[in-house]
Parts: sequence; C-alpha cells; structure tokens
Amino acid sequence: MDSHQPTSAELPPDREQNRPGHSIWIPLMHFLIVLVLFCFLGYFEWQRIQTDQSELPVLTRFFLYVNVDTTPYFLLLLLSPFCWWIRPAFQFRLFTRVLRPRLSQEWVRNRQSEKQIDVFALLLSLLVAVTSFAMSFWTASHTVNPDLHLTLGDLPPAYHDEYSYLFQSRTFLEGRTWHPGHADAPELFDQVHVLNEGKMASRYFPGTGLWLAPFVAWGHPYRAYWLAGALTTFFIFWSGRELAGNGVGLLAGLIVALSPGMAIFSNLLLAHHPTLVGLSAFLFFFLRMQRTRSFRDALLAGVGLAFGMLCRPMTAAGFALPFGIWLGVEIIRWCRTRVNHKATDSATEKSVVPQITGLAIPLACGLIGLFFYNQSITDSGWKMPYQLYTDIYTPRHVYGFDNVVRGEQKLGPKVLENYDKWAENLTPALAAQNVQNRLLASLQWTLGLVPLLLAGLLFLITECRRWSRWWLIYASIISLHVVHIPYWYDGIMHWHYVFETGPLWALIFARVTQTLFGIWRDLERPLMSWLWSAMILIAVATNLTAIPPLWTVSKLEIVINNVAFSKLKHFQFQQMIHHHPQIKQPALILVAHDPSDRHIDYVINDPQLNTSVLTGRYRPEQHTPAQLQSLFPDRTLYLFDVAQNRLSRWNGRFWEPV
Repeated sequence: MDSHQPTSAELPPDREQNRPGHSIWIPLMHFLIVLVLFCFLGYFEWQRIQTDQSELPVLTRFFLYVNVDTTPYFLLLLLSPFCWWIRPAFQFRLFTRVLRPRLSQEWVRNRQSEKQIDVFALLLSLLVAVTSFAMSFWTASHTVNPDLHLTLGDLPPAYHDEYSYLFQSRTFLEGRTWHPGHADAPELFDQVHVLNEGKMASRYFPGTGLWLAPFVAWGHPYRAYWLAGALTTFFIFWSGRELAGNGVGLLAGLIVALSPGMAIFSNLLLAHHPTLVGLSAFLFFFLRMQRTRSFRDALLAGVGLAFGMLCRPMTAAGFALPFGIWLGVEIIRWCRTRVNHKATDSATEKSVVPQITGLAIPLACGLIGLFFYNQSITDSGWKMPYQLYTDIYTPRHVYGFDNVVRGEQKLGPKVLENYDKWAENLTPALAAQNVQNRLLASLQWTLGLVPLLLAGLLFLITECRRWSRWWLIYASIISLHVVHIPYWYDGIMHWHYVFETGPLWALIFARVTQTLFGIWRDLERPLMSWLWSAMILIAVATNLTAIPPLWTVSKLEIVINNVAFSKLKHFQFQQMIHHHPQIKQPALILVAHDPSDRHIDYVINDPQLNTSVLTGRYRPEQHTPAQLQSLFPDRTLYLFDVAQNRLSRWNGRFWEPV
C-alpha cells in the first residue's frame, strides 16, 4: 500500500462542495440565520420609524422614510418563511438543461481536461467587460450642472492626486522622469503631491503614469480607466471560473461591473484602477498556475503583480500576501519531500521551481526598474519620491502610529502647513474606527451592506469544514485591511485604501450564492433561490436607480454629486483663467487659497512651465509682486483670492480689481 500522502500541489482543483442531504440541521440553520437577521434589521427599522411625525400611522412612517441599506432587505426577510415552505413544481428546461450545466464547475473541468476552448465562457467574459465599460460611460454622462448642461465627464479632475498623476504621465510623454523646476522662483510652483526640489516630479509610483500616458497623448485620459475597469471584470470572471465555474465567474464579474464604487472610481484619475488591472490578472494566472503548475502562468501572474506593485506597492503586498504564504508552504513541502525521499529527478524539481522562477523574474524586473526610477528623482535608488515628499512637505502624514507626534519633530521650512495639519494622530482607537469605516464602506459601495455582510457570515459557515482555495480570497481581504491599519486616514469615501477588496468580495458573494443554490436545489426549495436573486436585484436597483417615493436618489447619484462639487470648482477656475475677457495672456495667476478649504488647490501647471497661463502660490513674504514682475517681464500678473472670489491685476504699484 502506497503511504505517500498527496500534497496540496497534487490535489485536484476544487470541486463543488458536497451538498447536504435532508438533515434537521439545515432548516435549523436557516431559522437561526433568519432570526438573527430579523433582530438585526428589525432594530434599525424600529429606530427609523421613530420620527417626529408620530401622528402618522406606523405603516405610513415605515414606507415614508425608507433606508435603502436595510428596509428592502427587511421586507424580503419577511417573505422568507413563505419561500421556504411553498414548493412549486415548475422547471425552466432552457435553464436546467442548457444554461445550468454550462455554468457549473463540472463543465469547466471537462473543458480543461479535454483542452477545449470554452466559447460560452469567452462570450460571458466579454459580456461583463462590455457591461463595465458601458457602466463607466453611463456614469460619466450623468448631468451635474443642468444650467450649463455639464456632465461628470465634461469636468476636470477633482483631487490633488489626479493632477499629480497627469503631471507624471505628461513627464513620461516627454521621455523623462522629471522636469527642472523654475530657476529663480521654484517654490512659486509648488504643486500638491509633486516634488519640487530642483527636480519636479510626481511623488507617486510610476505604474499609473505609464498606464495613463498613451491616453493622455490621445486626449482622452478617462478612457484609460474605463478600459481598466473592463479588464478587471474580465479577469475577475476568469478567476471565478477557475475557482468554481462559469456561473460564479459571471455573477462576480457582473457585481464588479455594476458596483457604484467601481463606476465612480473609473471616472477618477487615481491609482486604483490600474492597480486592479495588475492584481486581477495576478489573481487569475496565480489560480491557474496552481492547477497547471506551468512557468507561463507563473510568469503572467508575476507580470500582473509587478505592475500592481508599480502602482500601489502596499496594496499589492497586502493583496498577494496570502498567496505568497501558500507558495512558501509549497516550497517547504517540496523541500521536505526531496529530503525525505532523496528525490533528484528533474520531474520533481519542476513541480515548484517553474512557479518560483516565473513569479520572480517580473517582480525582480519591476524592483530594478523602480530602483532606477527612484535614483533618477531622489538621487538614491533606496529613497522613494513618495517618502521624500512626505518628509519635506507633509511629515505629519507619515505611515504608522503617533504620526502627528513623530511628524512634528521633523517639521521643516517647506511644510504645507494647512494641508499637513489635516492629519489626525493615529491611536489604537482611531485605527479601530478606521477599520470599521473601511469595512462598512467597502461593503456598501461594492454591492450592499446587508448582502455582503450576510455573504461573509455564510462563507464562514459553509466553508469552515474544509480547505479550499477560496480561503486565499478571504485572507486577501483581511490582509489588505491589516496592512493599512497603520495609516491615520480612512480614505476617500472611507474606503479607497481597501478599494481593491471590492472584486474579492464579489467573488465571495458569488461563491456563497453557488453554495446556497446547491443546498436549496437539493432540498427542493426553489423559491429561496428566487428570494436570494431578488436581493441581488434590489441591491443593484438601490445602487443605480431612484424609485420615488421609496427612495429619491441612488447611491451612485449621491457620490457623483459629492465628487462633482470639487470638479465644478476646478472647472470654474479654469474657465476663468483661460476665458476671462480681462486677463491678458501670457499671464501668471497668483492664488491666495482659502485656508478653510485644504482639499482644493488651484496651483496646477504642465511640467514644462511654458503654457500661456501659469498658476503660482501667492507668498508675498518670499517674493513681492514687483520682484515677480521682474522675474516674469513678459507675463501680466494677476491675483485670485479664493475666499473672496476676487480677481485683481498688478498695475506696477498695487493690486487693482478686475
């Protein structure tokens, strides 16, 4: 009898979970979950209807102040007993005989074993990619200013970071990594998130600028992000398919494509979408590598991870950490096998060496490239522009606990005082609050608070009895949160630091859906599957549409209006400086920023500092208007006071209103 125990490297790919028989524990578990949900949602619903208009009937108040995060799911929960006990005898032959087999895991494994092209899967992956692209376009087409007929896509970027990435991409298009600062008054052109220490360069890592550059040259930078969203959903589909079949891949891909958070971030020029392209590709090819053990899949996984690292290193590390641990365990097992059995044949060696080599090559190339990129900007390959910028301009924003206390010990003359003081001192209590905010926001903006909380709980219940690769997905969510604990800010929309957990949550939800549908099918409870499907549709409806009088605005519309506020501010400023009839070009517009608004900064220039209108910081203690006029004799000087919304021109003696 062979005593050899198969390692995880030799185990077959995950099969569908063994479905339970007719056990008393299944109905009991359903009852307990429904009871817990009823108490949880009922508490919030009771609090909601305790309004000042107590003279109205309770039922009226219930439907008058609908909470889209809880009320629809509470109503569905009330239907669950009927869906459990009523068992209609009907079938849809098209679904049961044609579609369901093609959505199953067995279909995928048969195609893989027979090395056949799955045309059905290819069409589904294109479907989710097109859906994502269309969703990004639809979001951009939302009207945000009816008077001027402006849509979200008509407006300039909203955040400092976006302008820094544009600065980076334009620098790359010049064939450079940095541009020289102004020779006589460099501090005049200090731009948020742009180093200006003789060399002007974005503080950020080069991956995002590289992704943006061709689209900036084309004149359509946002298309880069629409494409990134489509590619992400494409790879998430194939990741779900690799794990559990076409059905899981389709549902996960559609959740990502229709996510309001993904839709709004596909119209923000931040690093997250390019990062997701790399990480979703890494996820798919790593999962495929676990099955094929091939060098090619390992190499492609390494390329994806390396690109994600060049966009957001901390995020890439957190995302990949569980997969790295898995690979480390495989290496240890392989080494122990070689020692115990004194294996020397090349076949044994190939079981792990191709994976290590394939992953290592692109990661090493990425690190070497990053070393030389750092060297070109900071004069040290070990010193990142991000770190140097933090040290000089925003020391209180440093990573780690007690950031304000530590930062105030390193304050220098170039600190952006107003922006730097935005930082809160990170304590364990604040860190715990940030984790809670990030978790709840990631659930809310991916699909919905209740559906994903329920999916997370049910995943633990249904998967706890066995090891599967799904635990790597769950662990990746946890590690992404953990690596960002030592940062004081919870993020844009309370979640952008863990934005990349969204597709992972979509995969978890799709897996739970597959498991529940299998259980209900075996127990002959078809209406339960319909009820769960209704929950998905309601989540999508509340995210993307408004149904008055139940709810008058969608979640997507809320966040579009929030983002549009900053975009409209930048639009109005740019319209003024480029089209104001009293501004003579070439011009230098000095900006006196509003100290009460640290998040909108109008000093934004092209890297060459040679456009017809330049913007600079109004710092009279460093350079008087007369001195600036002598430094820029060919430009007319203007002063824009943001707080007063007042434009003035320097007439040689004083500022006169325009």
